[in-house]
Amino acid sequence: MKTEKLYEQLEKDFINPLLSDDWASHMESVFEFISDNFKKRSMGLVCDNSQEINKVYAAVFPSDEVMQSILNKNETDIMLFVHHPSIWDIRKAPEVWQQMDRNLLEQFRKRRISIYNLHVPLDNYGEYSTSVSLAKVLGIEIKKSFAPYFGALCGVFGKTEFLTIQELRKKFESVVGHKTGFYQNDIDEIKDKTVAIIAGGGNDVNMLNEIAKEGVNTFITGITILNDYSKAAHDYAKENKINILGGTHYSTEKFACIAICEYFKKLGLSAEFINDEPVLEDI
Repeated sequence: MKTEKLYEQLEKDFINPLLSDDWASHMESVFEFISDNFKKRSMGLVCDNSQEINKVYAAVFPSDEVMQSILNKNETDIMLFVHHPSIWDIRKAPEVWQQMDRNLLEQFRKRRISIYNLHVPLDNYGEYSTSVSLAKVLGIEIKKSFAPYFGALCGVFGKTEFLTIQELRKKFESVVGHKTGFYQNDIDEIKDKTVAIIAGGGNDVNMLNEIAKEGVNTFITGITILNDYSKAAHDYAKENKINILGGTHYSTEKFACIAICEYFKKLGLSAEFINDEPVLEDI
């Protein structure tokens, strides 16, 4: 598929003028590889390296492991779709966002491998969005969206079949494939069998305020570690009796990147998700 046609379709389906983002201001170290359009609005085409796309690989972050695994396939005229254009690693705080490796970016350029990013547009409520995709794999029936975020609505409220948070936690762990974080601030019973979900980094006082107003006592998100940055959110959750389950940044957002492969297949492109490793220190 011609890149121009693919990018126009992605723009039409995911990006609208209400959405904003801010990545480029933190990516100066790799600016020579970044498209002018991305430098201006921090969404869409990150690296413009090809005129034809024959296959799409999807990943949450453009980590060294993800980029190298693509290079190892010895393919050209392909695209890496990422939810984030930088690599999250809370272990390297305060610099939690790491930039793509320059040597790997140079190899991408030579191999005609483009990089495309949808962060806020993929968090925004919709068929392939991060929180919707997480709710689906957890078997949660979505009722409505919430949580304003850069012009998007990034969270969902939904109904679960489980009666207790421990039952839900077991399901959560089976889905993500590893232990989850749990901060108990209320009884084990899930009130009205209703849960709130914000994939990624939703443990924020403003988000929790909306959850409290709905009378919901069960919240699923990604990053839940108790530290200086998150203390206010944890204090708020405790005061308002909101139990919190955390599944890491990567593991709660990967299901959207898996789902987006079906979108590309509908466009007639081969598409494949590339696994990476969760940072368990997130929880």
